Amino acid sequence: MPIKNETELYAPIKQYFEERGYTVRGEVKHCDMVAIRGEEPPVVVELKKSFNIPLLVQGIERLRLTSEVYVAFELPNKGRAPHRLQWDDLRRLCRMLGLGIMTVQFYKRKKPAVDVVCEPTPYMLRANKRAALKVVNEFHERSGDYNVGGSFQQKLMTAYREKSLHCVQLLITYGPLSPRQLRDYTGNKAVSSLLQKNYYRWFVRQSRGIYHITPLGEKALSEYAHVVAAFPTALVPLAVVQNIVQDELVPAATQLNTPNESHD
Repeated sequence: MPIKNETELYAPIKQYFEERGYTVRGEVKHCDMVAIRGEEPPVVVELKKSFNIPLLVQGIERLRLTSEVYVAFELPNKGRAPHRLQWDDLRRLCRMLGLGIMTVQFYKRKKPAVDVVCEPTPYMLRANKRAALKVVNEFHERSGDYNVGGSFQQKLMTAYREKSLHCVQLLITYGPLSPRQLRDYTGNKAVSSLLQKNYYRWFVRQSRGIYHITPLGEKALSEYAHVVAAFPTALVPLAVVQNIVQDELVPAATQLNTPNESHD
């Protein structure tokens, strides 16, 4: 059963610090709890029934007084992290803020259990350059802004989906094409991999090295018509036309140059 008031946290946390040699006082200069041991910096603990933004704000305010600040709250039901988060998420958040976390679990017949989830140690976040580069590349490879920020469980228009749609557009316009022809037009060097993986099942291999679209591809072209409309004009570059024509003429020329069999 959840506690009714945050003051219920005071006694078990006070005992926790006293067992470790601290002297504890409550409500000292607007601090919920202050614990001092010898000449060490004071430890400040801010109490709340549950983890929330006001608790973090209070903790940040207390960092003006000391670097040893904890935010404390009752351990949620079944030991789960609050707000559908993971405990690692809360630890990382509070460490970035320079705060420690304490929880108290209450029992019907046993004494409350105090747990230090993380210490208030300084935390230096290092940017992940590789992950940052992926964000930048994804940003620049998209042709426009087709997603609403904050969307949940919605199909997102990614750069990969755009590239797939571009191939669908070409195939519906000009008929079956080879990966080389699609690569020449789109400028996408990874078009062969895109066709082979066929993540959205929009493509089908008609024959060796020749691809066309499936009914799902046709449906996607209609579903994302607003995106396709923003693609560059669908006129095929001269180099692609020459490749298409050459691919069609070479077999015919070979057939014409083949000597007729004698019927004598």
